[in-house]
Amino acid sequence: MTLAGHRIDPQLADAFGGVLAVLALATLAGLALKLVVRTESARATVDNANARIRTWWVLCVIFGLTLVIGPTGSLVLFGLMSFLALREYITLVATRRADHHTLFWTFFIFTPLQYFLLGLRWSGFVIVIPVYAFLFLPAVMALAGDTRSFLERAAKIQWGLMICVYCLSYAPALYMLDIPGYGPDAKLLLYLVIVDQASDVLQYVWGKLLGRHKIAPTVSPNKTWEGFVGGIVSATAIGTALWWMTPFTPLVSAAVSLLITLLGFAGGLVFSAIKRDSGVKDYGTIVQGHGGILDRMDSLIFAAPVFFHVVRFFYALK
Repeated sequence: MTLAGHRIDPQLADAFGGVLAVLALATLAGLALKLVVRTESARATVDNANARIRTWWVLCVIFGLTLVIGPTGSLVLFGLMSFLALREYITLVATRRADHHTLFWTFFIFTPLQYFLLGLRWSGFVIVIPVYAFLFLPAVMALAGDTRSFLERAAKIQWGLMICVYCLSYAPALYMLDIPGYGPDAKLLLYLVIVDQASDVLQYVWGKLLGRHKIAPTVSPNKTWEGFVGGIVSATAIGTALWWMTPFTPLVSAAVSLLITLLGFAGGLVFSAIKRDSGVKDYGTIVQGHGGILDRMDSLIFAAPVFFHVVRFFYALK
């Protein structure tokens, strides 16, 4: 299949079509449940589920557009998400007027530079933020002359740059990998997103159905051991079944899917802790009815870098 001069892998088209079919079924189920539920708690659960489904329709449309444009589209999409995620994060942390120059470098120099280097397919993208930005940004802060809570302010800005830009950029970086007999395309990216987000959704579903025992009630009251186990096992099974769109064997796909789901859970827990510390329910409101970019990308931020390096180490040409 070819769109706008860009060849779409048939396996990728099949996988993306499957996602759309699942979303269509979920939409119909959500509408049906909304008509039959009676209790207030059940209605709230169905409304939450429908909000997630609407969000994923929007994201799928956006992802579909990136397939037309190819790698450039993914870089633009994730670059924009990084910028918006960083904006959400910075609004929660304590910064001072003296930090404005540092924030300028963070938002308008290092964020676009990270994605520009990915566009050049330069492997040095892995060191620009954790080495050069790490050393440069505190120096800019020091030149501003404001020493109040200096270390805390520097750490918060640098950590935001790491999670919102550096870690998230590893998702489109999957296009850089040269895997013999596989080829650089969006299948690995789609696989990562499917497994990661399926784990999120299924942990929520299993938690609502069977959840009794809280994992970390002061951090994320809705996360339960039953939801965790049910979601991890179910999403790992989905990832295993999708081995055909990866360079993995079914057994390796199961192990990689398990790794993605566990990392995604850790990401969700960490970002929930940040929200609790800041006293907010959501990071933002850009995703209508369902929070901000960070509320949707928290698990992917933790999973993407490790997934990239595992695939690169074992499968890609060095």
